[in-house]
Amino acid sequence: MHLVDWIVMMGTLLFIVAYGVWKTRNVSSVRSYLLGDRDLPWYTIGLSVMATQASAITFLSTPGQAYDDGMRFVQFYFGLPIAMVILCIFILPIYYRLKVYTAYEYLERRFDIKTRALTAFFFLISRGLSAGITIYAPAIILSDIMAWDLNYTILAIGVIVIFYTMMGGTKAVSVTQKQQMIVILSGMFIAAVIIVLKLPADVSFGKAVAVAGKMGKLNVVDLEFDLQNRYNIWSGLLGGVFLFLSYFGTDQSQVQRYLSGKSLAQSRLGLLFNGIIKVPMQFLVLFTGILVFVFFQFTQPPVHYNEANLLKVVRSEQRPQLEVLQKEFEQVFIQKKAAIRQLIAAIDQEDETLINTHKARVQALVAREKAIRSQVDELVQRVDPHADVEDNDYIFITFVTQYLPIGLVGLLLAVIFSAAMSSISSELNALATTTVIDFYRRLLRKHESDRHYFNASKLFTVVWGLVAVSFAAFASLFENLIEAVNIVGSLFYGVILGVFLTAFFLKRITATPAFIGALLAEVCVVTVFLLDHHGYIRLGYLWLNMIGCVLTMLFSTLLQPLWQKEQAAVG
Repeated sequence: MHLVDWIVMMGTLLFIVAYGVWKTRNVSSVRSYLLGDRDLPWYTIGLSVMATQASAITFLSTPGQAYDDGMRFVQFYFGLPIAMVILCIFILPIYYRLKVYTAYEYLERRFDIKTRALTAFFFLISRGLSAGITIYAPAIILSDIMAWDLNYTILAIGVIVIFYTMMGGTKAVSVTQKQQMIVILSGMFIAAVIIVLKLPADVSFGKAVAVAGKMGKLNVVDLEFDLQNRYNIWSGLLGGVFLFLSYFGTDQSQVQRYLSGKSLAQSRLGLLFNGIIKVPMQFLVLFTGILVFVFFQFTQPPVHYNEANLLKVVRSEQRPQLEVLQKEFEQVFIQKKAAIRQLIAAIDQEDETLINTHKARVQALVAREKAIRSQVDELVQRVDPHADVEDNDYIFITFVTQYLPIGLVGLLLAVIFSAAMSSISSELNALATTTVIDFYRRLLRKHESDRHYFNASKLFTVVWGLVAVSFAAFASLFENLIEAVNIVGSLFYGVILGVFLTAFFLKRITATPAFIGALLAEVCVVTVFLLDHHGYIRLGYLWLNMIGCVLTMLFSTLLQPLWQKEQAAVG
């Protein structure tokens, strides 16, 4: 990487960190540390909420997802605006009226301490594991670029973010996220423009989009109802609504962002802003991945995007086989590029017969490319049986580091690291808040000084940071990082949401039926996930959110009469 890129990247990141530390230099109480001064305007809340969700994984994994699977992942976000409206109407007023630190405090007031503790525990597990994956994503970049050991890189990033979060608390998280989102959105837009400019002179933006469409990459909406399909409009509107209701309404990493608002009205505006802007932003990130895909139809891509894996093969006895496969891959690429140009000519002539003929030819060559890539994966695993051959997460960073102009490489790396800092810091801050408020202060040390809880909050920030770093070492076991985060969340979010909806709307349900109902529902969700994972059933993971929520409410409702009879018998 060029010196200019290092200066741009480090300068951007250091400015953001320094700004956050300076803005929060007077934070000295546990309330300010965990909730800020409740003075944030709607636009800061909206950008902070977006930045919390938009981790480095979004800008590493999502373009790779689009490159491999097209635009259909955007349907995952179709339920987001609906969820934001529901939260603004029903849930935000309750949190503001009760003046809670965490979402789970409400559950003790509505039910009892054990229900509060169980739900908070589910949050700690899901968000603690997700934080590890969030740390792993930017560590891939730095280890790949600098040829550093991945585990040491994970540790280095973890230590930096832990220090940054521990120093400033929630206000440092919120005030820096505004700058981070400006960098992120600007960087992704510039990247998309540069990709278009780097296409061959005779391939316009319109032709690039047409090629992507004919190659099956613009599958934005899928109307077919299929429970096995992870991404269609039904899983997005149904499963997605449940996921986003739980994530934004009951996940402390998000609740903490809008509880820092000036007023209920400002927090509502912030959430609605997120609901309006998030889908177009995600569309931009995915579409950038589509443009990278088109770019690599005219520019020779690597036979395997993880350069570190290729180096292992080059230095091994498998090198001759790799060279043979690379030559074959180059020949297929030349044939495919010619076939794509013929497809473009047929599109210009509006000749459907020719279009279908050349499209079939392109598809056959793409299948041959995939077969060669699979053979290269096998070579990698012969050299290193434990190597991760899934390379989609390396596609976008390969383009950034090898094809962007000097200076812009540093900016795009700053985008990815800014996203990592914003998301990880929010998660660690929320984990520390939940641990201190829902467990430490409530169950272990009830009558300590404000200074004691302030120091405890900093300590638990460090503890959760270390837990996240430890789990990050195992994140490579997942095929796609953006899916991994959502799968982990889907195992718990539905049940958490079910407990809250029971509390909000099923007024006759009491504490113990709600508690047992949540436990039973969680067992069912994990069982369904394991059955799907081992191939006994086929079910898109987004449906786990709806299943968990519905079962929690159903079990609670069914258990309530039985509990009342038992209580009456005892009485």
